[in-house]
Amino acid sequence: MPSYTAEEIIDAPREVVYNLFADRENSGDFLPVNVRLVSPGDAERQGVGAVHFLGMGKMGVKEQITGLIPNERIEYRLIAGAPVKDHTGTIVFSDAGSGTRVVYTMDSTPSLPVPAGLLKLGLRGLIGSMISGVRKEATRRTN
Repeated sequence: MPSYTAEEIIDAPREVVYNLFADRENSGDFLPVNVRLVSPGDAERQGVGAVHFLGMGKMGVKEQITGLIPNERIEYRLIAGAPVKDHTGTIVFSDAGSGTRVVYTMDSTPSLPVPAGLLKLGLRGLIGSMISGVRKEATRRTN
């Protein structure tokens, strides 16, 4: 299963950074995709079990939140819309001086034959755009 992990420090408090990643419904304001809640979570609207659509128009993927530890960890898996057998994401948050260390990992098993290097390049691009959008929004909110 090809995997890619990025580790970045975002110059904002951990609670701010975590909330930007966890509030999927409003992340379309600062990410290059539209996001909408398809079905709420088991105990909280955007909590474990919640399904979100991410994409443009009708083209996109559905992801389900599989684990949340507030201000520490977010886990999700794709459940529709991508040619993959399995795709999971894990985002871990920790303090880094006055900022927040974000360790973002995506693991993906394509259902079509795709060279691992090409898939890793795609995963890197996805993670990079998410982190970049959160970084810009965190800066805007904390300055």
